[in-house]
This record gives sequence, C-alpha cells and structure tokens, in this order.
Amino acid sequence: MKLLAITSCPTGIAHTYMAAESLQMAAKAMGIEIKVETRGSVGVENEITPQDIKEAHALIIAADTQVDREQFAGLPIINAPVQEAIKNPKGLIESAMNAKKPNSPDEKITASKEPEKNKRSGPYKHLMTGVSYMIPLVSAGGLIIALSFIFGIDAAKEKGTLAAALMDIGGGAAFALMVPLLAGFIAHSIADRPGLVPGLVGGMLAAQIGSGFLGGIIAGFCAGYIALWIRNYVKLPKSLEGLKPVLIIPFFSTLLVGLLMVYVIGTPVKAIMDLMTQTLKGMTSANAGFLGLILGGMMAFDMGGPINKAAYAFGVALLSSSVFEPMAAIMAAGMTPPLGLALATVLAKNKFTPEEQEAGKAASVMGISFITEGAIPFAAADPFRVIPALVAGSAITGALSMLFNCALRAPHGGIFVLLIPNAVSNLGMYVAAIAIGTILTALLIILLKKSPAK
Repeated sequence: MKLLAITSCPTGIAHTYMAAESLQMAAKAMGIEIKVETRGSVGVENEITPQDIKEAHALIIAADTQVDREQFAGLPIINAPVQEAIKNPKGLIESAMNAKKPNSPDEKITASKEPEKNKRSGPYKHLMTGVSYMIPLVSAGGLIIALSFIFGIDAAKEKGTLAAALMDIGGGAAFALMVPLLAGFIAHSIADRPGLVPGLVGGMLAAQIGSGFLGGIIAGFCAGYIALWIRNYVKLPKSLEGLKPVLIIPFFSTLLVGLLMVYVIGTPVKAIMDLMTQTLKGMTSANAGFLGLILGGMMAFDMGGPINKAAYAFGVALLSSSVFEPMAAIMAAGMTPPLGLALATVLAKNKFTPEEQEAGKAASVMGISFITEGAIPFAAADPFRVIPALVAGSAITGALSMLFNCALRAPHGGIFVLLIPNAVSNLGMYVAAIAIGTILTALLIILLKKSPAK
C-alpha cells in the first residue's frame, strides 16, 4: 500500500519539514510506503506526480495553508493541521490506510483528524496563507534595511549612497509590497486566482491610505469573498463565460474593494492604527514591561501557531510606524524556548533521553536563528511541564527587552542580525535579556521535568 502526503505551515520553515519527517519515520516503522511533498518557503519539494497519484491508496494533507486538491480527485483525503502530523503521525497513517476509495473519479472522500471546534480552516487558514507568503518578504526587506544601518542610523538620508540604495530596496520596495502581498494571498486563498488582483489592489490602497496591516487584512478578506461571490453566483451566457475570469471578476471585484477601502474602511482603520502607534510611543516603563511580558508569553505558547503568529504580525506592523521596541521583545522571546531547552539538555542530561539530547543540538541552531519551532518536539512529548517553563522564560525575556528599551529594526535574523551595527539599540542589555530568559527556561525545565523511565 502506498500513501501520499502534503505538509505545509504558514511560515514554510520548521513545521513543514518536521511534519514530513514524522510521517516518513512513522511510515517506515509501520512498513508502509509513503511519499511526502513539502510546500515550504523554498517552494514545492519532492513533488507528487500523476504516476504517484495513480499508485496511491490515499492522501494525507497536513497543512495550515490552502492546498489545491483538484489533481487528487478520486483519492480519499485525510485532512489535519500540520501539528497533528508532528504529534500523531501513526494515527494519520492508520486513518489513511483504512480510508475507502471512492466509487467514481468524481466522488470525493474527505476525513478530518481534528474535532470540528478546533478545525483550522476558514478565516484562520486564509489569514495564515497570506502570512506565509508575506514572511519571506518581511525577512528579506528587514535584513536589507538593517544592512543600511551599518553606515549609520541616518546614512540612508543621503541620496546616491549605498546606504540609501539598501534602504530603497528593503524599505521602498520590499516593505512597500508587504501589505499588498498579504491581502492578495488572503484573497487568493478564499477565491483562488480570481481573488488575487482585487486583493493586491485593496492591499496597496491600505498601504497608501495608512491603514497598514489591519487594513490589508480587511481588504484581503473583502476582495476574496467578493470575487468568490461573483464567481459562484453571477451567471453569464456560455458565449461570455470566457470573459468572466479575465474581465468580469477582476473589474467588478477590484472596483468594489477599491471603493470600500477609499470611502468606508481605510480612514477609520488608519485612525485605529495611528492611535495604537501613539499609545505605544507614549508608554511608561511599567506599561512597556507588561506589553513585553504578554508578547513574550504569546511567542512561546504555541511555538509557531496562531498565537505566536499574532504576536509576530503585531511587531512587524509596528515597524512600518517606526516603533521598534516590540519587535525586539518578540524576536528575543522567540529565540528563548529552543535555546533554553538546548541548555537544559546540556545541564541535566539525566532528564532527557539520548534522542532528546540530540534534538537539543538542533534546537540550539534553530534558537539562534529565531525559529521557535525548535522547541516543538520537547513540548509535544511533555506539554504540561515544558510549555509553562517556556512561556515563563519567554515572558520574562520580552518584559526585560522592553524595560531595557531595546529596539530592533529588522523583523528576523536571530543572532545574525545582532552582528549588524546599529540594527539593535542597547545591544548589551538585549543580549542580557535573551541570556536571562534562556537560563530561566532551562532551570524551570530541569525543575519541572521528570527523568525518563529506564
């Protein structure tokens, strides 16, 4: 029996490949042949072919982003969030093995391995799809902006210099595309290709009006659902159906979304964003510390899940408003969980299995790279002890970063961005905040975790 699988997470960095590895290892142990296609930040790898589909018994889709299923018509499909493939790969494989093939190629059989109330679909999946396409742009643009600060904080103001060119590339081009790309792919997730054009235009209007990420998200959902409604409910004579995807849907959906953004949505959302920015800039130390505490805890709570991504998106949104302190707290708190676990596996080897000690080495690399997902294998194995320790360590890290008034001008990069002069303000205290959080996380894990049974 041959099974197929597709794994995909919003960032396309860690969960995608961890889920693929879990499925492959479980299938090998069960004596089942499986081919896993990964849809990560570098694109599709190990792509499923038409011949694979012919030979397969069932397909597992472990994804938190939109996956087109048209090519898999006739195969039973097991749906699950990407986390399920990491935590319970054997259960997914058993469900796929027990799935019955449809009676005809047009019949679709779909099953879910998650309770309906927890199902990650609808608006959540559409939002995460938009975020997954946006994050590489954010990372590239942010790091290029950070490189411009090598020449001084204000060096980019001098036209014709390399610093100015770097700022134009990172800020003028990459960051300018963030909101349109976010909105465009939210709409694409909802309505497929017909949603892309109105989504991009709505996102660009959100950026021009100043309503930022919040406006872009609203524009993306409006564009997607308007395009979907036109596609499904506007009926044309057969002779004109060919015009629908290239003229009718793009024209009317773009026009409607554009008018909504200009006359209804844009201005009030801009007022909300301006109020939030001014509030954050006027925060006292105590309030700033509390915000850092909350953001830090969110980063560690689900390690790459929706709460983590909400905190990250909040920090990125504020970068465009020249509020850099929350982003510093967010990245520091995101580095702390895997670093703390890596340290714990060194300080208390008796509390961890040999496999976990090896995973600790990988976690250290992921931690310095600001990939919080490096902590997932430990959290999945012992959630009630590990997750509280991670949340506590990250919350303290975030609070200290805000209290020390540390600021970060790049939205990604981990330890490597710290090497860029002027990218981080108050660098010494920023490193201290990360170190304190890492040590606290490690000590709490050692205190709470039981030694493995021999």
